Amino acid sequence: MGTMSKQEQRRINQHQRRFNNSDSKPLSYSLLSSSAGERSSAGSANRAQSDVCWCDMKVSAAEQPRLTGSDLSLYAGERSAEYDSDSERDPAISDPVDVIDDLVNPAVTINADSFRNVLLGHVNKAMAVFWSVTSNKSVLRRNVMTFLRNFGYNAAICKSKWETSGGLTSGCYEFIDVLRSDSARYFIDLDFAGEFAIARPTNHYDRMFQTLPRVFVGRSEELKQIVKVMSDAAKRSLKSRGLSLPPWRKNRYMQNKWFGSYRRTANVFPSMPPPANRGLAVKCRSVGFDAVDGRLPFPATSRTR
Repeated sequence: MGTMSKQEQRRINQHQRRFNNSDSKPLSYSLLSSSAGERSSAGSANRAQSDVCWCDMKVSAAEQPRLTGSDLSLYAGERSAEYDSDSERDPAISDPVDVIDDLVNPAVTINADSFRNVLLGHVNKAMAVFWSVTSNKSVLRRNVMTFLRNFGYNAAICKSKWETSGGLTSGCYEFIDVLRSDSARYFIDLDFAGEFAIARPTNHYDRMFQTLPRVFVGRSEELKQIVKVMSDAAKRSLKSRGLSLPPWRKNRYMQNKWFGSYRRTANVFPSMPPPANRGLAVKCRSVGFDAVDGRLPFPATSRTR
């Protein structure tokens, strides 16, 4: 069998993205809601405690993604001025849109990650079930997490949180992860592309933005590189428009969303945060995050056949 050309691979990737970004109709499936109530008994609290663990993933300078090679030479800084506007780019330099495309769509590469591809299929199926049922992101994440656990995955909700330090603005974030028996970790973000939206994007940045999948499923290696590339591109785009880079769009802040200290829990229902932390929830919301306040605002939804 002949080798698939890069152009054919890209057409397959674009077809897959159109499926990921399409609006799916909800299927019949039970929805988690507030009807089950909060687990407040001592026994439930003990069980919840056993399902929670704290992890620490500091993003040091050594762990920052090293973007080398001709495809990523743009991001080394030597020719970044050429990309501050919507002017034509040098055709000798690889299109960064293609770089992003190769990072987020590894399904057709020679060393394809079969586990990731199967997991992505199950995540897409879960999204088809729940996406149109609820617009509450916290409820959606927990339904998708439970869906994956029912398929046998070691899936959980990860809540990252970091404080202000050294120019870094405090923040918090939620996503799903899946751990394999060999300790390999897969990140699942149900609104990945939305995290990179900026004001008045240049045409070039908008092309990169449109390449991002709505739902991301992948390893830390790809995720770190994508975040780095998009953060740098956002900085250039805003600069060319005469706008300053918001603190929550800086690379260090963005990296902390997925690679900062986090709490991992498999609890289906979020617990009520302590009163001292409720101010933090408001703070997170003020910078564009969906803070979990421990309540599921939707009425009970009965199981459908």
